[in-house]
Amino acid sequence: MNKSVRERLGRSRAWIYRNARPVDLARWRFHFENGAAGDVLAALAAYQNDDGGFGHALEPDCWNPNSSPIQTWAAVEILREIGFDDKNHETIRGILRYLDSGKDFSHGVWQNCVPTNNDYPCAPWWRWSGDDGHYNPTANLCGFILKYADEESALYEKGVAVAGRAVDSFLSAADVNMIGDGHLNLCYLRLLQDHGGTGNLRSALIERIKLRESEKPDLFADGVALEYLAAFRDELGLIAERTDFVETVFRYQFDSQLEDGTWDVPWSWGGYAEQWAVAKNWWKAYGIIAVMLFWKRFGFI
Repeated sequence: MNKSVRERLGRSRAWIYRNARPVDLARWRFHFENGAAGDVLAALAAYQNDDGGFGHALEPDCWNPNSSPIQTWAAVEILREIGFDDKNHETIRGILRYLDSGKDFSHGVWQNCVPTNNDYPCAPWWRWSGDDGHYNPTANLCGFILKYADEESALYEKGVAVAGRAVDSFLSAADVNMIGDGHLNLCYLRLLQDHGGTGNLRSALIERIKLRESEKPDLFADGVALEYLAAFRDELGLIAERTDFVETVFRYQFDSQLEDGTWDVPWSWGGYAEQWAVAKNWWKAYGIIAVMLFWKRFGFI
């Protein structure tokens, strides 16, 4: 690691220690300071409700304390990030219990938004306006079920059925907005990583992720796009000869880091100014960790 990169890493570390939530500080320590997975799990437990689902603004744009699929998805992503897969652990058993309860499952999916979101500060995209058939985060949650649930259970059977419909929807999608939805594509990538899926799903996913390659590097400041690149190298095997592209992304990230060690958050709520100011800081911690994991994975640190 050269001196300039070390300095950028130090800026981000200092900001994390001054500002991050306990769960994000524990994630930072795990990835960059040989911290313990148990510390991440202990911090994560504060967001898990008695029904096994997650709430309490674990996903910073939604301050609903009640369990919801999207907040539970956020927990699933953290478990994946730290490589924790003890299916007998209460965190995982609790998530399965929540998904098996039927709560927030309607129209064949775990709902992207839930009615109680409207009772608390949130970004406009998390306000509930009626049931939907969106497979974000359902495709991701199906992968979790197929990886951890008992294969003889009704939940596993449900996961198989819902995953089948999700894949059919993905392969038949003609709506360019749906095809280009990075968060939705990431959910399907998780399904593929957790359960394999068909060759057709793999091929379609590769093509849709490749659409992102032609976009400006500034779109790679978020964790979704960085996960795409990681998958290209680690899962889909397409990044090996694209070191020039990885270097371009790294250079953009390096040059756009702010003096305080963070990166700009490129969205806002347009309301709830006080709560958004807090959530924005939480997202800055998320962005730091996403970028620094990219640097680590591709050998820049």
